[in-house]
Amino acid sequence: MIKPFLSLFAVVLGVSTFGSAQDISGDWQGPLTTQMGELRLVLHITKRPDGTYNATMDSPDQNSNGAPLDTMTLEGTKVHFTLNVAKGFFDGTLKSNGSISGNWSQGTPPQKTPLVLTKTTSPIKTQHDPAPPSDIDGTWEGTIEAPQQGKLHVVIHFRNTADGLTAAMDSPDQNMKGWPATSVTRKGSSVKVAMNQISGVFQGKISKGLDSISGDWSQGVENLPLVLKKTKEESPDAQKK
Repeated sequence: MIKPFLSLFAVVLGVSTFGSAQDISGDWQGPLTTQMGELRLVLHITKRPDGTYNATMDSPDQNSNGAPLDTMTLEGTKVHFTLNVAKGFFDGTLKSNGSISGNWSQGTPPQKTPLVLTKTTSPIKTQHDPAPPSDIDGTWEGTIEAPQQGKLHVVIHFRNTADGLTAAMDSPDQNMKGWPATSVTRKGSSVKVAMNQISGVFQGKISKGLDSISGDWSQGVENLPLVLKKTKEESPDAQKK
């Protein structure tokens, strides 16, 4: 079954190198491992004229971008930042290899989760340049019969881009909308959609008529049948009426 996923705005703070004039501005990213799966986090840091820092955080696996950090400090090698909307904070140490190693704490009492960030010149993309559509571009819908939760409606949106085939998933029954797939793999009529943030994978076969994809949803030890049917999407003109 698709397990409900606690919305978690986890953040990280990065640093570059040791020295008398440390500058931690730039893009940093790293994985946060939760009970449900793995969230990739991206932090964008800028330096103010007064020497302090400003930062925003993306959680691309939750379709969340640009969440502002409430505080961010660097004192010696100690890094600290907070995200009040998530009632969480991070404490870490700048390492000699240029990474930040620490813990994200959240909850009551706070639960610590290890988090290591590294600087990157190519942060995870949340936007992709367009490309000619593939033969499965569009919206596909199906239903999972979950043993404990009953019927769960699943929607997968496939879109071809300049970076390859992408997918995003909705689970309307769980208020999950537009969560990007970690990866999409297609070989002929076989397609695989991995959602690492909820430890889920869909694998299926595309019908010759390109109107259904029959396969299974796997999550943990469960393997449940899932048949996706392509929907007829209204044109922009029809939607305005």
